[in-house]
Amino acid sequence: MSVRLDHGGVEVDEMHEINVTPFIDVMLVLLIIFMIAAPLATVDVAVDLPSTNTQRQPRPDKPLFLTVKPDLTFAVGDEPIARSDLAAALDQATGGDKEQRVFLRADKTVAYGDLMQVMNELRGAGYLKVALVGLETDQHR
Repeated sequence: MSVRLDHGGVEVDEMHEINVTPFIDVMLVLLIIFMIAAPLATVDVAVDLPSTNTQRQPRPDKPLFLTVKPDLTFAVGDEPIARSDLAAALDQATGGDKEQRVFLRADKTVAYGDLMQVMNELRGAGYLKVALVGLETDQHR
């Protein structure tokens, strides 16, 4: 009982095409690896940011500036005031209008906690419209 594997001298032609199936399989595996690894590689800081829908408001003709100096002293406009006189000075400057926006300027050396205390004092005095003032820089440098 013998089996003949040679079928009479018929030669098999050589294929000149590349088999791309293994290449596609490797690419799909790499794609899946990168799809899983990419979100893990980014740094995600969990911060619950407040949302806002306000647009930029035009600046009033005579804005009311409250300045917090590096030594934590206050000035309303150009007038230095004591911390205990903040509510009275704001009432005098606004004419008792608690709806007027207060522009809060603070030196960059003032700690965040101290700035929050000032904002709490403003809220306690009834001034809820507070705008934080920052230095506008040129973005084309």
